[in-house]
Amino acid sequence: MGLKFFTNMGLEVPAVTTEQMIEVDRVAIEETGPNLFQMMENAGRNLALQAITILGNQWQQANIIILAGSGGNGGGGICAARHLANRSTNIKLCLSSSEHLKQVPAWQQQIFQSTAGQEISMAELLATDEPIDLILDALIGYSLRAAPQGNALDLINWANTADAPILSLDIPSGVDSTTGDTPGEFIHAKWTMTLALPKTGLLPEKTGELILADIGIPAGAYAWNTLQLDYVPPFGDCYRIPLTVRDT
Repeated sequence: MGLKFFTNMGLEVPAVTTEQMIEVDRVAIEETGPNLFQMMENAGRNLALQAITILGNQWQQANIIILAGSGGNGGGGICAARHLANRSTNIKLCLSSSEHLKQVPAWQQQIFQSTAGQEISMAELLATDEPIDLILDALIGYSLRAAPQGNALDLINWANTADAPILSLDIPSGVDSTTGDTPGEFIHAKWTMTLALPKTGLLPEKTGELILADIGIPAGAYAWNTLQLDYVPPFGDCYRIPLTVRDT
């Protein structure tokens, strides 16, 4: 028993556990490419484009809040903030732990600081009273190891009560990407844009509408001897495709 993921053309896309996805990332970074900077850039650009798609014709007038953690998932959110700011959208970026950013997310933050986008503190976020059209969740991703705590928990609770739809990056923050379990509070996403491959824990009741985004990993990485995944490139002429989920 388990979930299977299909494109709208009926192609099954293999799902991976957290540990398998860590190995996919390792193989890409150390063996085949693309490197982490490239994958994060691709993830962030796709997240920005998905936000624009969701917002429709009013995307340039929308108020968007981006919540970003200190790891790779957060780096994708910061990158999305830059792409949206470059297109004159009204975005505000709130980091859960700006002092603990890892190297590549810190580089994304440095680039973002040269845009017209606004980085705000948690206190400023909690005090905001302007309407919000969309929240982007890039707080935790597949790195979840226990129930969210501290600033991440506060931001999850804020997002869930903000009366705005939420688009999560890779997996809703607080959801275990292998099992779908939620050891504590978690983001109540309306959409989830997962990266490279679907994760086995992407339960429909936790993820909302599911989209798969291409971050540039070649088929040879998935065929690596430590993975040997049965992978057929599913994207065709697109970089983002909808997925349907079936329980088998």
